[in-house]
Parts: sequence; C-alpha cells; structure tokens
Amino acid sequence: MIKIGGRTLTDSKPPFLIAEISANHKKSLSRALKLVRMAAKSGFDAVKLQTYEADKITLKSKKKDFRIKDKESIWYNKNLFELYQKGQTPKIWHKKIFNEAKKLGLVAFSTPFDLESVGFLKKLKVPCYKISSFEITYLDLIKECAKTKKPIIISTGLAKFSEIKKAIYEIKKMGNNKIILLKCSSSYPANPEDINLKTLLDLKKRFKLDVGLSDHTIGSEVAIASIPYGVKVIEKHVTINNNDGALDSKFALPIKEFSNFVNSIKNTHKALGKIKYGPTKNEKNSLSYRRSIYVSKNIEKGERISKENIKIVRPSLGMPIRYYKKILGKRTNKSFNPGDVIKLKNLKRN
Repeated sequence: MIKIGGRTLTDSKPPFLIAEISANHKKSLSRALKLVRMAAKSGFDAVKLQTYEADKITLKSKKKDFRIKDKESIWYNKNLFELYQKGQTPKIWHKKIFNEAKKLGLVAFSTPFDLESVGFLKKLKVPCYKISSFEITYLDLIKECAKTKKPIIISTGLAKFSEIKKAIYEIKKMGNNKIILLKCSSSYPANPEDINLKTLLDLKKRFKLDVGLSDHTIGSEVAIASIPYGVKVIEKHVTINNNDGALDSKFALPIKEFSNFVNSIKNTHKALGKIKYGPTKNEKNSLSYRRSIYVSKNIEKGERISKENIKIVRPSLGMPIRYYKKILGKRTNKSFNPGDVIKLKNLKRN
C-alpha cells in the first residue's frame, strides 16, 4: 500500500482527492491561498501546483511551430512561451502555499517539468511527485523523480501502452515501486466519451499498480463514475469561477461546487459497500411493511375463515403469509373485527 503524507491509499477509504491549482492563480498569491483554504474547508485531501519556468519548457519564439494550432482548444493560436509564462507559479510562492496547505491539514506537492524543479521540490520535502501525461516520454525527468523514492503519480492521457510500460520500467529500475497510474484525456476540456474509464481495469490487471483519474471534464459525473473501478486518487483542476479569465478555468471545478464534489465522491464510495444479502441495520424497521394476514370483515365465533373475511395486506405484524391456505375453512373459537390478528390458538381443529 502506498502512503502519501500520512494517508494510506486503500480500497476501504474514499479516493485521495487532489485540488489542482495549476495556472488558475492568475499571478496572484492571495488568490492561490484562497483556493488552498477553500479546498481544505471543502474536504479535499491535497493541493497540487505545477513547477516550471517558461524558458525551460519551450523556446521564446514567434515561429508558427510555437503556436497552438488546434481550433478546438481554449488556447487556440496562443504562443507557447507567453502561455507558460502567464501560467507558471513563481517558485518563491511554493513554500508559502505549501505551508498554508499543511497548516490546514492538506498534503501539498507539485508537478515538476524539468530536472531543476525536481531538486527544488526535493528541498521543500514534498511527499510525492506528479508526472504530466505530456512528459511521460521525458524519461530523465521521470528517473530524477524516481530517485527520491517518493511515490510517483503518472497521468497516462497521451501515452501508448508501450510508453506507459517504459516509464514504469524506468521508475522500478531506480528501486521505486510506489507508482500510481492516472487515466485521463489530455484535451481541455475533455469530452466524457474520450475518457474510457474501462481502461482503469486493464491498467490494474496489466501492471498490478494502483490507479486513479485526472479529470479534465466539466462537472463531477466522470469522477463519480470512476469510483467503482477502484480509483485510489482523483485529481481535479479548481478555480474561483469558470469565467474568471484564469488559463484553466473553463474546465476547472469552481469554488461553489467544491463541497458537493467532495461529498458526492465520498458518498459514492460509501455506496460501494460490500457483498451483502438481507436487510442492513437501517433497513430492519422496514421489514414491518411487508404483508401478513389480517381480518378484513367481522368474523363470528365458530364461523369459518374464508377469502372474504381475511386479506394479505401490509404491515407484516399479523399472521405470516405462509399460513394463508392452511387456515382457509378453519373455524374460530372467538369473534374478530377488521384489523384483528388471528393466531393459530384461535382456530378449531375441525
């Protein structure tokens, strides 16, 4: 079992919920801290940053190769350097954000995008490392994280099976077996039909590792639907509101939905329960609303019981249904009114 910041990931507990701040701080430390506080208040387990500098993730170039060409993208035609420069979290903020998170009982960590950032995060004593699906082929980065012997959480959105296999191999070669694979779709926002949650079962079967979900869809339905597949981790981008102009806000979870999201995840996990037949403790009182035999018309002493003077009705506090055919035609040794219960001792033998 993998432990992150004191929390052991097991099937008996709800998924480890990560609030991904990413670029939604909008260059405001106070805004980032507000997201941390709201995540803690709402019941998230962790907050995550992204650690990079624009010039270490791309080139400062105006050439067309460095523009986003996908017309469906929320960042269409944006220059990569300018986009990453706008979205990067200043390194000077990390300690303040992490300290605030820890003070509030949250686990705090980050996704490094370069080797220098891994060392930076190591000095901050992060309890784990996240690998972006875009970086799953950057094996030097993965190995640098694996060397720390901390748990490695890897998004697999863009990865072919062979690429996932290679990344896992490199981590294990570093003597690190603490790996969690996250299913995701690396489009923003992601379409539910592109998520393919059934892949979670295949990842678990093939690699014998814990799995989770990095959810880039709008809303909470996909995250909730992932729970029966045994996810140990769910990551969700968060923001103040969806129209606040932050880079990832269009597909992020707004503050007003934090609590409902967390409660829905936890309640859905509770509903999985265990294999059980028969009433639960809370259902036992409902047994009284089954049917039983009651007198439906006046019955005089010595009169025969018939279909006209008894009925099988609710509640179940009368004579059990199994006696219905057995008592038809029997004479009574006393009178009964509608709503009375006949007992076997009230019946004559002939």
